[in-house]
Amino acid sequence: MATELKATKRKDFKRSSLTELRHKGSIPAVVYGYKTDNTAIEVDAITFIKTIREVGRNGIISLNVDGSKQNVILNDYQQDHLKDAVTHVDFLAVNMSQEIDADVRIDLSGESAGVKEGGVLQQPLYEVSVSAKPSDIPDSIEVDIAGLQIGDTVTIGDIRDQYNFTINDEDETTIASVLASRQEEDIDSGEKQEEDSPESEEGGESNTSSENGSEEE
Repeated sequence: MATELKATKRKDFKRSSLTELRHKGSIPAVVYGYKTDNTAIEVDAITFIKTIREVGRNGIISLNVDGSKQNVILNDYQQDHLKDAVTHVDFLAVNMSQEIDADVRIDLSGESAGVKEGGVLQQPLYEVSVSAKPSDIPDSIEVDIAGLQIGDTVTIGDIRDQYNFTINDEDETTIASVLASRQEEDIDSGEKQEEDSPESEEGGESNTSSENGSEEE
């Protein structure tokens, strides 16, 4: 059974009204989607945070708007990072029997064998797009990296068949890899100079500048 979150329709859209709404501890929001007109609402800020912590980022919420209930997921939100406060929320009404797309966080688990030997772990991908029925969308995807040696990589293709939902990213997309420490240094510092390539002497001119004369203004 989905966790219920109460909401109230908004009728005043003035900026001053939104400021007053936030000051009293509510969050302006909107709900739209399956069999739902685009409706401006407000929810209690503390209750909203508790609800998201309970159901997770992609969990199903029974949104009760003035007595009318509908299944929704948190589609998007805006946040004031200075005040550490959510300033606006988008809820998407969903059909529980129809697949939708959602972004899911990737969590790495385990300690890589290559890292234990001095390698450096890199994670270029922190989120993937999945397609699934709303109740099958996970809050996160856990990827075990304990077996990664130095030089090893885990990609989307390596984990695709482990789940009952569709991952929309390409098979060759890298999730994590373990590099040798020297290789990591080269990546951090940019392209390294080719061996046996002498550095130009201080104050010397290149062949190009000698042949072409003075530089253009």
